[in-house]
Amino acid sequence: MNPVVLIHGLATSARRTWVETGWVDLLQDEGRDVLAVDLPGHGGTAPIADWDHLEEHVAGMLPTGPIDAVGFSLGARILLTLAGREPARFERLVVAGVGANLFRHDDQESFATDLESPDADGNLIAAHFQQLASSSDTDPASVSALLRRRLPPLDDALPHITARTMVVLGDQDFAGPADPLLERLPAAMFVALRGVDHFATPKSMAFLDAALRFLS
Repeated sequence: MNPVVLIHGLATSARRTWVETGWVDLLQDEGRDVLAVDLPGHGGTAPIADWDHLEEHVAGMLPTGPIDAVGFSLGARILLTLAGREPARFERLVVAGVGANLFRHDDQESFATDLESPDADGNLIAAHFQQLASSSDTDPASVSALLRRRLPPLDDALPHITARTMVVLGDQDFAGPADPLLERLPAAMFVALRGVDHFATPKSMAFLDAALRFLS
């Protein structure tokens, strides 16, 4: 069986997202080799100098393939980019916490500024990301740098993805709706998580059950 790579989202860590929620143990119980990646500057790891080439850095951390992979939020975006660049490397792909947000031109600079404020109470999402960073030994400067980096265009990558793909999105997730992503991945399966918001997605049993079935 292929190894399974797990990539977390912004401002958190592999431990918080995949270990504490049971993902790693359950996949290992099924006989899978699991690599839960900490992104640079996250989970106590060192930052990198060139954030514009984050995807290349992450690609160098992964097994050569074929692999199966699960990504949440930022981790999902990274996996979609890599799976488009190296289609033969990925056999199954689960991407969660992403949808229309991947194609919106949000003001990331403004959000980064809110995150850098010592008092982000006026922006509840920014305040939550601050708490995530603090509780996961994540470098706040790395979070800001990721928000300000030049993003590789996903529309260049998505048409080249050949991996069997499942998109998972909570119906209360600000990243939605899923339709713009599903339109670009016409063969992808879709799983909607009822009553689940963005931050509750990694610990959703419905997400975990769907992914385990898909990867088996």
